[in-house]
Amino acid sequence: MSRRLAFLGPRGTYTEEAALRHDPEAELVPYTGVSAIAAAVESGEIEAGVAPIENSLEGSVNETLDALVHGEQLYIHDELVLRIDHLLLVKPGVAREDVSVIFSHPQALAQCRRYIETNFPRAEVVAALSTAAAVEETIGRSDAAAIGNRRAAEIYGAQPLASSIQDRPNNFTRFVVLAREDHPPTGRDKTSLAFTFAVEDRPGLLVSVLSGFASHDINLSKIESRPGGERLGVYVFLADIDGHRKDLVLSQVLSEVSGLCSFFRVMGSYPRCPLPA
Repeated sequence: MSRRLAFLGPRGTYTEEAALRHDPEAELVPYTGVSAIAAAVESGEIEAGVAPIENSLEGSVNETLDALVHGEQLYIHDELVLRIDHLLLVKPGVAREDVSVIFSHPQALAQCRRYIETNFPRAEVVAALSTAAAVEETIGRSDAAAIGNRRAAEIYGAQPLASSIQDRPNNFTRFVVLAREDHPPTGRDKTSLAFTFAVEDRPGLLVSVLSGFASHDINLSKIESRPGGERLGVYVFLADIDGHRKDLVLSQVLSEVSGLCSFFRVMGSYPRCPLPA
């Protein structure tokens, strides 16, 4: 029996495309949001789930980060990167001059902001739960367009009015596979962390954590902060570092720096995915 793999639905989303690439043999199960995917994985309702975590134009996907920070039994097992090519899709027969409203997921709308403002300055812009849901909504209207992918166009019978409408050509989204455990070491791994400090913060705490990695020649490829969600001014730091948490040196460093933090969580070690050619 093939394993069940959750994705941000409905059919035709970029997340479904990522899930298909990750495991073509899996039974794909659509969910309405990243939080629902995370809850299903943690509860054991489903084996794993695919969710977007970062876009090269718009940055991090906060819902996915928050699920990982606060998840008790949720880890990154794999990552994959897709090149994103946005199409402007309409009901067959609808012309450009007929479009007065444009639907899509907020991330896709943001990635095409300049195109929309230049070509449809008077159009109403409406957020949808997903790019595929936007296409499904549009196909029943003669005044609307949606931003989505070619698979959604094929599934819902939409007609492309324009392709590659994203504001920059190098548009990539990184997706993660969420599971109840992370990946065994492969020798080409990265580890994602979340940590914060006590309310009684003092100068040098963040530097001391970063120095702990630098002094052992461990590279940090990414660091950012998110509101902790408990009180104003308290932030959670999120970092990606080279190596697997089970590597001897990295394991020792993680033990050392965790003692400097009031909250410290390894969100997973997993194989590094190169950018598509």
